[in-house]
Amino acid sequence: MSIKLNTHYLESFIQPHEFERIAPEVRMADDMLRSKTGAGNDFLGWVDLPDRYDREEFARIQACAEKIRKTCQVLVVIGIGGSYLGARAVIEFLKSPNYNLLPKETPNIYFAGNSISSDALTEILSLCEGKDVCVNVISKSGTTTEPAVAFRVFRNLLEEKYGKEGARERIFVTTDRARGTLKQFSTDAGYETFVVPDDVGGRFSVLTAVGLLPIAAAGIDILKLMEGAAAASHAYTSTDLDRNDCYKYAAIRNLLYRKGKSVEILAGYEPFAAMFHEWWKQLYGESEGKDGKGVYPASVIFSTDLHSLGQFIQDGNRILFETVIDIADTHRRFAIPNDPANIDGLNFLSGKELDDVKKTAMLGTVLAHVDGGVPNTVIEVSERSEFALGELIYFFELACAVSGYVLSVNPFDQPGVESYKKNMFALLGKPGYESMRAELAKRLNY
Repeated sequence: MSIKLNTHYLESFIQPHEFERIAPEVRMADDMLRSKTGAGNDFLGWVDLPDRYDREEFARIQACAEKIRKTCQVLVVIGIGGSYLGARAVIEFLKSPNYNLLPKETPNIYFAGNSISSDALTEILSLCEGKDVCVNVISKSGTTTEPAVAFRVFRNLLEEKYGKEGARERIFVTTDRARGTLKQFSTDAGYETFVVPDDVGGRFSVLTAVGLLPIAAAGIDILKLMEGAAAASHAYTSTDLDRNDCYKYAAIRNLLYRKGKSVEILAGYEPFAAMFHEWWKQLYGESEGKDGKGVYPASVIFSTDLHSLGQFIQDGNRILFETVIDIADTHRRFAIPNDPANIDGLNFLSGKELDDVKKTAMLGTVLAHVDGGVPNTVIEVSERSEFALGELIYFFELACAVSGYVLSVNPFDQPGVESYKKNMFALLGKPGYESMRAELAKRLNY
């Protein structure tokens, strides 16, 4: 396995008998998951997805990605939440957060339809000027406001630039297999379509066509990504916490939550992991934050954020625990040069690998935070690769499901997300919301 859970720094916060006490709850959660008897059991398609994914569609994804790489300089990926976070997380993790600035043989990839911002939308439009453009729109229904508006805009752009026939060859749609506005529209227009599986929720969908098409277009080996996820799915089957790091992580989260640690900080030391942290935050926040319960997911990139949030983490309200991702091999090496004048007093670092300094900073930070009363767990990842990342994705997805069941919530619904949408539709004058609009207008003094 490419992943190992290091619990050495938890010894003063969780005692062995506490793991023994929570173990039956973890076993029950595992049984609900495997037997599909728990809440949300109609959204468990991700559990065995790494083994049973549609090979025919997978081949079409690879062929489509090759077509995109050959025919366009810009790929605009339109989606919100789980429809874009996973793809962006993987691309930046394996390529670079500066992906669009680097010379490469793959198209620049811009993400639209994930906000309601005129500035953001017009900036991407300007980046498309004079470029050959393809679009991948991702939406189960096609009626979600943010991506639907963006799709209108970029569909018009392509049709004006290439004509309807030409645009048809440059628009790729990931949507419901058979139902929904976008599916019907795409069939009528003749767009190539890929499937958002009925039994996989958005935040668990990165290893479906939702994430795989943009990831493959970036030149990433999606087969190795799936192989890594499959390896994890086979490895994390035991309900013995001493033999299953994934389930042990789920247990740790719940044990610390019961001790008043209500905020989990995912800490990394590589800027390329920042969007992966964003994907993780949606996965856990949307899965657990309900029924007045849940660990609040936050994230930091050290050592940058040690200079902004380090004080609070070290000495602030003791509601925090940290999960540190330690990537052993990031492939690049850089030795710190010597300065004959030693102006900064750092010649004691001359010749040392920058990664060694980073590792030392991580160890020093973990020890300091533990001394300050912040429990730390370290997830050791062997390398920055497709296979290892596939393992890590599945590790977090499975742990999230088990952790949610231990918490006694449905990890697969998101009832609270709809509240703001109803208010927004009413205030914007969507037909059918008239009475609600009048009520909201009074509250807002309209």
